[in-house]
Amino acid sequence: MAHESEKVIIVEGLTDKNQINKVITDDVTIICTNGTLGVERFDELLETYHLDYKDVFIFVDEDRSGWKLRKQLARELPHAEHIYVSSEYREVATTPEHILAAALLNKRIAVNPMFLL
Repeated sequence: MAHESEKVIIVEGLTDKNQINKVITDDVTIICTNGTLGVERFDELLETYHLDYKDVFIFVDEDRSGWKLRKQLARELPHAEHIYVSSEYREVATTPEHILAAALLNKRIAVNPMFLL
């Protein structure tokens, strides 16, 4: 059986996932929603990743589609913690690595210390 991380970060797209993967050293599963989620797709993610039993973090863009997705996920996963990027950067994918690292570390997610300098 494959090892499953106890921490899950939900992001919108692959570029967000790649940017976060650059800075973390923690054992984290990153799920891309590719935008908004339909009920069936959400149920599939819930079952596949056992989201009710994991530490879930919602890390989406500070734009209209990100707000909509965050609101939907917050309703479906009330135990999830939210990670925000400054509206100055708007997108997770374009947020400087040191800013991402600080935001992730603030949620007890281990990051490569070189991004904290």
